[in-house]
Amino acid sequence: MAKEERGQRPHPGHPLDWNLLRTFIAIVQEGSITKAGLRLSLTQPAVSLALKRLEDRLGLPLIDRGAGRFAVTAAGARVYDEAVAIHGAVSRLDTLVHETQDDISGHVRLLMTSRIQTDRLDRSLRDFHRRHPTVTFRIDVMESAAIHIALLQRTGAMALCLLREPIPGLSSVVFLRQTYRLYCGPDSRLFGRRGLDVADVRHEDFVSFTSDQIDGVLLPLTLFRAREGFAGRIVASSGNLDEVRRMIVCGLGIGPLPDHIAARDVADGLLWELPPYDGVAPVDVHLMWNSSAKLNRAERALLDCLCAVSVSA
Repeated sequence: MAKEERGQRPHPGHPLDWNLLRTFIAIVQEGSITKAGLRLSLTQPAVSLALKRLEDRLGLPLIDRGAGRFAVTAAGARVYDEAVAIHGAVSRLDTLVHETQDDISGHVRLLMTSRIQTDRLDRSLRDFHRRHPTVTFRIDVMESAAIHIALLQRTGAMALCLLREPIPGLSSVVFLRQTYRLYCGPDSRLFGRRGLDVADVRHEDFVSFTSDQIDGVLLPLTLFRAREGFAGRIVASSGNLDEVRRMIVCGLGIGPLPDHIAARDVADGLLWELPPYDGVAPVDVHLMWNSSAKLNRAERALLDCLCAVSVSA
């Protein structure tokens, strides 16, 4: 069969390869052929070939690319929207078809960043289970940036995570307000010292989160270090709160933690609070969901429950 020329309308009976659409979703979301390859564990030539095959199959350019240029075309934007909708529908098909018409049942996938500890969430899950005992749950812990992508792809119903700025297509409310403070471990020269000033900690080695950067969800921590003139090296980082805590306790450096998470370790003599004593930065936990995703009855009921107890409710 002759190869379709660019611009020729494809025959409606020819099926599309889903893998080409999945690759295209990654290209648009990552804004780069190279980054899409890393995300999908594919080589850059393989991703470029998949894009070319999809463009040839549809007969239209989807990405305007060249030296220093990468832009989604109008056709590409339409294809992306449809591909995301298809991906979300397929991944949630099993959940939707097993709903009943009477009692609320079904399966809920809740995405969360690590170590969200609050009675507000615990009470909500307990009460929800008592009212709807047949509903099943899956809670996946991941970094906030990965959660945002999952919600955009509609592979998760809702999430509790950090959010730097509003994301088009996603809705959010503040679920929990928390303050990050600086701490050190027992091996630090600062441990146990009272009446310290910020100047006393400016040159200490630092442990932080991988999202503590200009384009990350923990931007307030980055701005704090810049504003206060912190000159110490960032010697260790992790996207997992438990590992950041571990490295601070082990003496790799001083670092930020949510105060309600660190409180027990402070009481047990494993952590010591450092200045500024009014906290480094407020970093709220947001309840997020994709407003255009089709939720099953169990997901909708839990989302309503969590929205009702959110700080901004």
